Amino acid sequence: MTHSFLFQREPRWLQTNHVIRKTLPLHLQSWLNESESLTQRLRNQFENITVHVLFERQKSPFLTERRLLKQTEQRYCLVREVVLLSNQTPLILARTVIPEKTLKITQGNLARLGTRPLGEILFSAPSLERKPLGIALIKPNQWVSSLQISTPLWGRRTQYSIYGQPMLVSEFFLPSLFV
Repeated sequence: MTHSFLFQREPRWLQTNHVIRKTLPLHLQSWLNESESLTQRLRNQFENITVHVLFERQKSPFLTERRLLKQTEQRYCLVREVVLLSNQTPLILARTVIPEKTLKITQGNLARLGTRPLGEILFSAPSLERKPLGIALIKPNQWVSSLQISTPLWGRRTQYSIYGQPMLVSEFFLPSLFV
């Protein structure tokens, strides 16, 4: 069963702590520590931000995702993987996992995003709570080969809660973001 369009296997996430974050390059620290919408930050720094959906299906998430979201293997979640681009240049890869209860409480708005960025809806929710969970360094051999990623990429994983219902968002920062 395909769990992902992006990964050959589940990333290994490191629990975030002050020491790890301080050892990372400064240009990367500001993106990993961004507490507001990455979409809005991209719009402030780049032109013509668009979303290209790579994968969007009801699937059983990776094991650690199921555990964090308290989902059984038989429970499917909406799994959405996208790339955020500026003038067709890829900047960020993102993976979102949304359980059925979270979809229902948002009246299906999160299930009908299409090419709209998740941040447009997520950061307008009055009851949004955010909990940073971890960071990961993904080596080129962990990505699906069709992505042609040749350098290790750092990413972050965050758990959001809307009206008390959880979802996970993982974001990976491409080298073109730092040019």
